[in-house]
Amino acid sequence: MSRQQKDKALADLIRTSRRAGNTTAWTQGSSGNTSVKTDDGKHIFIKASGTALRNMSIKKGWRRLRLDKVLSIINDSRLTNLSAVKRERETANRLLNACDDNFAGDIKPSIEAPLHALLGKCVIHLHPTAIGTYVSAKNGKNEIAKLFKNENCPTLWIPHASSGLTLAKKVEGLISNYRRRLRISPSVLFLAKHGLFVSAKTPDEAIRLTQDVINRCKNNLPARVVLCRRPAEKDVKAAKSAIAGAISTLSGYRPNVSFFYNRDVAEFIGRKNAGKLLAKGPLSAAEIVYAGGAPIWISSLDEIVAGLKPILKKGNGLPAAYVVKNLGLFIAADRKNASAIAEVISGSLFVRSKATQFGGVLALTRREQEFIKRCYLPQKQGE
Repeated sequence: MSRQQKDKALADLIRTSRRAGNTTAWTQGSSGNTSVKTDDGKHIFIKASGTALRNMSIKKGWRRLRLDKVLSIINDSRLTNLSAVKRERETANRLLNACDDNFAGDIKPSIEAPLHALLGKCVIHLHPTAIGTYVSAKNGKNEIAKLFKNENCPTLWIPHASSGLTLAKKVEGLISNYRRRLRISPSVLFLAKHGLFVSAKTPDEAIRLTQDVINRCKNNLPARVVLCRRPAEKDVKAAKSAIAGAISTLSGYRPNVSFFYNRDVAEFIGRKNAGKLLAKGPLSAAEIVYAGGAPIWISSLDEIVAGLKPILKKGNGLPAAYVVKNLGLFIAADRKNASAIAEVISGSLFVRSKATQFGGVLALTRREQEFIKRCYLPQKQGE
């Protein structure tokens, strides 16, 4: 691979990543990933795990991998016989070993690199709030089919599968069937309970297609409901104190509590069924990884402790996000992490509000939640 090829692929990756990551309507926190393959098809540049797309630069936020080594992971049948935790750890280790660049340490490439390897030259994977409304709705698949029924290159719906190798192998099979039927490769994939994948020959084409798909889905959504007014500062202060105090009473630790208020939050807190929508549980892996689960609905500040006790009794840690009726979103976390958590939760509130129009919210099952916790969250000593 020539130096010119490497420089071009990396430049394309950085430009694509910054464009895709510059709005929380497209992706939140450090979620989402992008990739660009070199012209000779031997290497793939992909976003590094834990990096926000908008922050990628020539010096950080990406890894370069040998494409043949990435594909060999998918084709290794021995990995499927391992337990979920061992399989994902082995996949992550082999992806790290497939890296062919000058970065020191264990900066991990995206765990979804095998899936990217199956698609075209330029790939964008995002969690747009408009797309989330469909992939996290009970009738979302049918709605997508109606929206894109006249496409020359039909979209491909991917039923939910655990992230990592399991997802890549499922997508591999569905893409093979797609190619046999239509004799072309899919360029737009909707992943249930996950997000959007777009594949194209050039970065500009990938961005343009991503924008078109998101706009079409967004324009089909119901109009916003009446928004709640921003609360008085004294009420926000009282809620912060009540939440911090309740967590301190139950855990012995008094966290920093930050307040967030935007259009998505304002629409959600005024809903009569807000509590029921949150009770469905987390909609995505991001809610679990960032916030420890779905946000807690608080209808009365006087009942916070009583409401949190059952969560602790189940052996779960307290979530970081709290939605207070008629007030807004509160995040109990370090200030450096609070904004990223709020981005993820605000997106979730938007999805919950709109998914009601498409058959209702489709949340992660208990089994799906446990997989995410076991494989992608730090484990306690001995686990």
